[in-house]
Amino acid sequence: MKRFAWRYLWKSKDIRRKLLISLALLAIYRMAANIPVPGINRDLVASLTQTTGAAGGLINMLDMLSGGAVSNFSILSMGVYPYITAQIILQLLVPVIPALERKMEDDPRAGRAWMEKWTIILTVPMAALSAFGQINIFNAMLGESVAAQFGFSGEMLIPTLATLLSMMAGTMFGVWLGELISEFGIRNQGLSLIIFAGIVSKLPQNLYSLLSNESYWWMVFISLALMIVTIFAVVFVQQGRRHVPVMFPGRRVGSRMSMPVKSSLPLLVNMAGMIPIIFAQSILTFPTILASFFTNSETAWLQKTAVWIQNVLGGDGTIYPILFFLMVVFWTFFYTDILFTQQNYGDNLKKQGAQIPGIARGGPTQKYLTKVQRRITFPGALFLGVVAAMPYILGLFLPEGLSQTSIFIVSSTGLLIVVGVVRDTFQIIETDLKMHGYDDNLIS
Repeated sequence: MKRFAWRYLWKSKDIRRKLLISLALLAIYRMAANIPVPGINRDLVASLTQTTGAAGGLINMLDMLSGGAVSNFSILSMGVYPYITAQIILQLLVPVIPALERKMEDDPRAGRAWMEKWTIILTVPMAALSAFGQINIFNAMLGESVAAQFGFSGEMLIPTLATLLSMMAGTMFGVWLGELISEFGIRNQGLSLIIFAGIVSKLPQNLYSLLSNESYWWMVFISLALMIVTIFAVVFVQQGRRHVPVMFPGRRVGSRMSMPVKSSLPLLVNMAGMIPIIFAQSILTFPTILASFFTNSETAWLQKTAVWIQNVLGGDGTIYPILFFLMVVFWTFFYTDILFTQQNYGDNLKKQGAQIPGIARGGPTQKYLTKVQRRITFPGALFLGVVAAMPYILGLFLPEGLSQTSIFIVSSTGLLIVVGVVRDTFQIIETDLKMHGYDDNLIS
């Protein structure tokens, strides 16, 4: 019987050091998540997390992506969200701008360095815009200001700058900690682990909230059942793939030619991961941010339009969940197409002399694989759309006194992140164990 190599986890000094560094940096992040932004009424902000409808969904989504820091409006209330948005924008620009596409293809290493540099640079204005927009959205939802002094005129200028700079600094601090985890801890998992830690840290609070509700304490069992079903569905879809048969040419060994090798190319059902949900949320939030500047406009039609946009995209109703679902499905297809085009399987397989049986090399291979990828992306896109809209769908059937944001101990979107991060982290650690000689097949 194979022995479980994970019990040797602490025997490797290198792996043990990486785990301890990662845990220490995550602990620092969680402590920083309790440092308040100056001049903010935290009680007012906390009351928003109990809001029902699309408004509650938006606030709780931001709270999740910030690692639970929105509810107490700490300096990390935006989390690493502006950095993720900047990263997505640059990834979308690469196939659109030919010069960038050539730069990435000619020297991938230099291209990655360029992407990392400009992602950090773009994060700064994105953080400023997000901080200003976040406060304005909260003000519009509450009907009063969450900041004692917020504006760019007179005596309010200095307090406003202090608030915005504090939030921007918090975001950059979170990104820096994530980069440290990726470099010195669990590689390439820094930002993912920061979001993961925030989601998991809210588990005890959410569980207590359900159990302390005397009228609906039994809902905890329904919540657990929904969580188990959602985890199973997420794992099933995330692991889903279509194996396309590929024939690799034989190699010459001395005077002999080996037989062609039959292999397969795995195409993922959900290639885009969580990105479509994050991007759809950003797109739907942007009109609300713009509308918040015109809710007090003296122009009647402009003021009515701004109020209507905020009611549709920030309040209760069925329009927001439908738009959210459609946007997630659209961005899943769009983002998957971009990623798949960048990988350019047709040319790469042609360079290796490989061929899909019955399909010509080069362009026809890429066209065929694109068609297959789009076909299997369809169920993945529908699944992501359902995951995103699930809290709003459940809200239609919940009894009075419970919001759709409280039915999940962990939200469906949060579970998607948690499962993905856990799976990727386990794979990285398992690979490191094997590299250090702790392989099940080698240990007797």
